[in-house]
Amino acid sequence: MKNIKDQENLSQKIVLLRLDLNVPLKNGFITDETRIDKIVPILNFLIKKKSKIIIISHVGRPRGEFNKIFSLKPICENLEKKLKKKIQLLDDNIFKLTKKDLFKSPKNQIVFLENIRFYKEEEKNDVFFAKHLASLADLYVNDAFSCSHRLHASISKITEFLPSYAGLQLETEINALKKVTTEIKKPITCIIGGSKILTKISIIKNLIPKFDNIIIVGAMANSIINYKGYNIGKSIKELNCETAVKEIFKTSKNHPCEITFPEDVLVGKNINDLSKVKKLNDIENNDIILDIGPTTVQKIKEIIKISKTVLWNGPAGYFENPNFAGGSYEIAKAIVKKNKEKSIYSVIGGGDTIALINQLNVIQDFNFVSTAGGAFLEYLEGKELPGIKALNQNV
Repeated sequence: MKNIKDQENLSQKIVLLRLDLNVPLKNGFITDETRIDKIVPILNFLIKKKSKIIIISHVGRPRGEFNKIFSLKPICENLEKKLKKKIQLLDDNIFKLTKKDLFKSPKNQIVFLENIRFYKEEEKNDVFFAKHLASLADLYVNDAFSCSHRLHASISKITEFLPSYAGLQLETEINALKKVTTEIKKPITCIIGGSKILTKISIIKNLIPKFDNIIIVGAMANSIINYKGYNIGKSIKELNCETAVKEIFKTSKNHPCEITFPEDVLVGKNINDLSKVKKLNDIENNDIILDIGPTTVQKIKEIIKISKTVLWNGPAGYFENPNFAGGSYEIAKAIVKKNKEKSIYSVIGGGDTIALINQLNVIQDFNFVSTAGGAFLEYLEGKELPGIKALNQNV
């Protein structure tokens, strides 16, 4: 694919820049700015080149309807402060915008289009929507690796109508993941969390032949604990996943890959409760599993200790409550210790995992931090991401 940094004449060119600024918001305030910080380099690059920039992004899942809760306004304001540059947020109907409506003032160099997912055509990968977006600019740049697994209009269809390029961050993300998949140092461990095991079954099965250890934590682990015959009380569990879990263990028997899941857990009666350590046999009907227990933590730390490469996607528990953050914190500290000894290559991915390590202020102590969650895992699985495929075809 072509990279925007290799283009020489960008002065006064209108660049349609697809970013992932889907940051966590609470009452209109940004609670984690990592995704914003990571795209500052591409903006500074284009500003220096004297390009005119149209930013496309989304927040949340408004499902094709306008909802001010999902407005990009707080992100726009945050970027203004970071760049020390006025940014105009256009809340006009995109279908009514034309090229001549933009950058009317010579002082305007950056405009934001309001949340692209306010339009149902975006997630439908609508060809006419993509064509209209393309009509607003001279070229397109995708610097949203974390969205590149989506078959959406502003990710994949748009490249059919404009000269298209990879952004600086997108290339960095791909290079880091290539290093893990092609220059791999064993033993290699993958720590994977999240709530839905069905969406990750093919990923886990694909990783089993390549990895030495796969550690399943978070709400995903509840499905495995339940499959193994233990009561999980009121814990989150995915329905109809027994076949998927069975396939994981069946696949692992044909390869030297060990599947690790919790041996003990921390439970509460609700998510705001104090924590209580329980063995799997002791979980009661009104318990909710919200973190891994001390025996499991120690086992994971021992696996990390002997690993040369570790990939981590998904916290071990409900870390928003400090009483259930201990498992995730201990995993992070074990990886950081190895990193400081320069005896491990560490890659982490996903918004929740990043929020967690930001709480510990150790983001700089990992080799690579990917803001991608689903795209991160699908790339590791070996899938061809629609956004990357579209850029590769536009040469």
